[in-house]
Amino acid sequence: MAVGQEAAGHTVPGPKPARQSLRQEVVDGIKGYILRNQLRPGDPLPSEPALCEALGASRSSVREAIKILAALDIVEVRHGHGTYVGRLSLSALVESLTFRGLLSPDDDFQVMSDLVEVRELFERGMAERLVSAPDQEQIDRLAALVEEMRKAGGGKGDGFVEADRAFHALLVAPLGNDLIGQLSMAFWDVYVIVAPHLDVFTHEHEEATIANHQRIVDAIRDRDPVEFATALTEHYAPVKQRIAEARARR
Repeated sequence: MAVGQEAAGHTVPGPKPARQSLRQEVVDGIKGYILRNQLRPGDPLPSEPALCEALGASRSSVREAIKILAALDIVEVRHGHGTYVGRLSLSALVESLTFRGLLSPDDDFQVMSDLVEVRELFERGMAERLVSAPDQEQIDRLAALVEEMRKAGGGKGDGFVEADRAFHALLVAPLGNDLIGQLSMAFWDVYVIVAPHLDVFTHEHEEATIANHQRIVDAIRDRDPVEFATALTEHYAPVKQRIAEARARR
């Protein structure tokens, strides 16, 4: 069926290569300006008229490009103040993976399985650094977060998820690598958003989760990367099993 004809009851619009090409040129032009001028997150961009003149583009093209870059967190629009270089976070990745996991019943378990595998490989691959980087204060904070999870479990509070997220954020924080931290949280955020919709996890699983987090903390206290890697395997193995069982039931 040719593009532009009706398919599945919907009209498929024809391609607009000229407009798409112009839009991408303006997007690339703004990104190039940021790079050439070595701007950092929070630095201001030129005004809209100045960008139009510098890029040789219309005001509507510049506005459209700004919207695209804002969605990717490359720029930030502060209404009444101007446009600034964004945080350059992985929010677009989180949105995309989350939507994929929620969109199709055929994909959701695969997304979950992939995310769990990536998270495990990600953390296991850094075992040596993750057990040696935290100082005593950070180790104590990890232990305190496990205790928060323990208190929040069993219906005594709603802070279980928050403590779990904070635990994994603090786990990689001592590495001092912003990209690693963003990737870790991106994987975690997608996992947590998608998981409740799969009806895979219950409060019965919380006790095992808490115990495995405690084992991870103990391995870090002992500076034992082998035990740390083993604890991660024990942590993720039941999760993988529950996803496989849920997939089989469906």
